[in-house]
Amino acid sequence: MKKWLAVALAAVLLLTGCAPKFEKNKEVVQKTDDKTEKAFIPNYQISNKYYRTILPFKPSKTRGMVVANLNSRYDIKEFETGLMRIAKSEYSPEKYLFQEGQILDKKTVSLWLNRKYTAKQLKDEGLEASDNIGLNPLDDEKGSIDDRNKKNPIYLAHVLEQDYLVKTDKDTVKLGGVMIGLALNSVHYYQKEKYGATYERKIPHKELKAEGEKIAAEVARRLRGMSELKGIPVTIALFEQESKSSVVPGNFFEYATVDANSSSLNAWEPVKEKYYLFPDTTSEKDHRDDWTFFMNFKQDVEKYFSSNGVIGRGFYKDDQLTDLRIEIPIQFYGEAEAIGFTQYVAGLIMDNFPDYISIEVNITSVNGPEALIEKKPKEKEPYVHIYK
Repeated sequence: MKKWLAVALAAVLLLTGCAPKFEKNKEVVQKTDDKTEKAFIPNYQISNKYYRTILPFKPSKTRGMVVANLNSRYDIKEFETGLMRIAKSEYSPEKYLFQEGQILDKKTVSLWLNRKYTAKQLKDEGLEASDNIGLNPLDDEKGSIDDRNKKNPIYLAHVLEQDYLVKTDKDTVKLGGVMIGLALNSVHYYQKEKYGATYERKIPHKELKAEGEKIAAEVARRLRGMSELKGIPVTIALFEQESKSSVVPGNFFEYATVDANSSSLNAWEPVKEKYYLFPDTTSEKDHRDDWTFFMNFKQDVEKYFSSNGVIGRGFYKDDQLTDLRIEIPIQFYGEAEAIGFTQYVAGLIMDNFPDYISIEVNITSVNGPEALIEKKPKEKEPYVHIYK
């Protein structure tokens, strides 16, 4: 059993002013169109940055689909958490509760992700005319496989729903707003033979944006036609997922809201978020100063301890580096060496990076996690966990 060799988490939370807010369990009635159910609001909230989740927990009706439809674990996580970040601009965590999507089911989403079909293709697929609701372009089967895939790639990879509940009175909650994430492919993959090689067609951002907005307009129209969403505002956000080989996630790039009594989207709002890999030629080109900070840190690490590669993933918001996660795989020959190295790295963090950046460093060996170092903005000392 591994134990923490660090200051107790509760003490750190108190010192940093992020102590959980403990309250009594709150029993409420959750109202939907056809029924009412007893539910509970959790007895504490970590901070106002996080949504409370109503209990009992209801998994999404499309649970598991995101894993199959997105390219990497990085995209899967960012698709969910990024959509929740955008939600905060519409639905304050102080007033709203989070619930996984309860309106769109697996069949609906699966049909939406299909291509449009010809009558013959519908018959071949064993589908009814009413199932011909795919949001991806028709493959007219004219020309070579290459030509067909280059002309009409798959744009839409997944549809994610998040529900946000609001109190209507002291003891009642109901649906107050819905977030819809549309994951779009930056690369379309296809095969010429069933078990043959995989080919790709890169989709330029301009093209992806235009097609994504068309899809979003149709999704908005369909959602407004659902009785469960009558009078409910809906926000649709566009996410550009990275290629299968990428080691950084994609990002949301814009969102638009459908007002409660409308079926059309308002103006698109840009989302200025992006992930960069360090070291990398792209991060060097776009953010030279941050790249230099990282390279100095990397060189200092490797000056005294041999590592198989120090890499970082930086999150930028409004072109400002706000979060940096660093991975350091290293071979240790004893506990004392691991402790000494961790202390050394903690000092390097304070020396090499500006104090407005949130930094997390994970030190690993062949035996698994060795240490975790966290440094929040403006903190004078990092928080260190050493596993043992």
